[in-house]
Amino acid sequence: MTQRRRQTRNSIYHYLYETREFCSKQSLARDLRLSLPTVYQHLTELMEEGLVHYSGEQQSTGGRKAMGLEIVADARYAIGVSVTETRLRFVAADLRLGEMAYRKVHHPSVAEMENFGDFLTGELERFIDDNALDRDRLLGVGIALPAVIAPDESRRITLAPTLHLRDVELQRLMGTIPYPLYIENDATSGGYAEWFTHWQGRDIAYLLLETGVGGAILVNGGQYQGVNHRSGEFGHMCVEPGGLPCKCGKRGCLEAYCSPSRVSDDLGISLKEFFDGLERHVPEYETLWYDLLRHLAIGVNNIRMALDCDVVLGGFLTEFLPPYMPLLKEYVAAGNTFEPSADYLHLSNLRRHTVPLGVALHFIKEFLETI
Repeated sequence: MTQRRRQTRNSIYHYLYETREFCSKQSLARDLRLSLPTVYQHLTELMEEGLVHYSGEQQSTGGRKAMGLEIVADARYAIGVSVTETRLRFVAADLRLGEMAYRKVHHPSVAEMENFGDFLTGELERFIDDNALDRDRLLGVGIALPAVIAPDESRRITLAPTLHLRDVELQRLMGTIPYPLYIENDATSGGYAEWFTHWQGRDIAYLLLETGVGGAILVNGGQYQGVNHRSGEFGHMCVEPGGLPCKCGKRGCLEAYCSPSRVSDDLGISLKEFFDGLERHVPEYETLWYDLLRHLAIGVNNIRMALDCDVVLGGFLTEFLPPYMPLLKEYVAAGNTFEPSADYLHLSNLRRHTVPLGVALHFIKEFLETI
């Protein structure tokens, strides 16, 4: 296929991928300034490959009804795996980042399991089999880790505090996964998924609130990585000098104050039990929660002062945040020297499974660029 034909094919597929309105061969030809025979030829190829199909008829205004076109979202899929301190989260995502399957698997300890890679590989294969996923359609498997990954070719984890790992070869964790493999930081993955689905055209700082607290900086459509590939490590900025101990070995980190694990570590209860208690105004819960919100506001304000862009909060803690956003914004605005409100602070649109979806997105985007 010539480069020109490939570009035309790509533009047709991308038009269908991005449109949310009724689309026909005629509208494709008009909007892309292509001849109808050219559009028909490429659509025929895409349909034969199972990538595009007819989606229905437009209501007639007297003449022949136009047939609608759309991509086949599940023609290909990717799997994302989020590795946390105590569990694996598997997501199979179609080409529109829609969830096809999800599973959560508990594990005892990454640091203590010598055969963790084999465990991960076995659970991956079980996930594929149990959900009857077609391996021939699998683009690849993305693994998201709460870790700083060396920017060179050494394939090593420099530091992963919540996994209790330091200077460890990635291969130890990956086992013998027989599919195309991509490995990325968890917050980077979540931030990119959020940007790709809702924030294209704008710069954002993404703050991930999960077992570990991390982040990502998305500028001009790409991630700012920094010299050592650890930009956006917001969880380890100091928000309380000499404060609570952090798993990184320091004190006063944002992660020590705002990680959901603070609830389970300090109170020994689940997040749902904690927020049920907040609704009942349990004093101990309220004291911890308002302290968490105040320190989160300090972190958000620091990010805004340094980067001067929208700040988006993601991760599973955000599922419980909506009722408390007005108060959090009040705290944030009170600490801002230049702005009287915190309208730049947002909750993630992808509240659930953002990290595994984001790392799966690597293969979906790669497919979209090369089709």
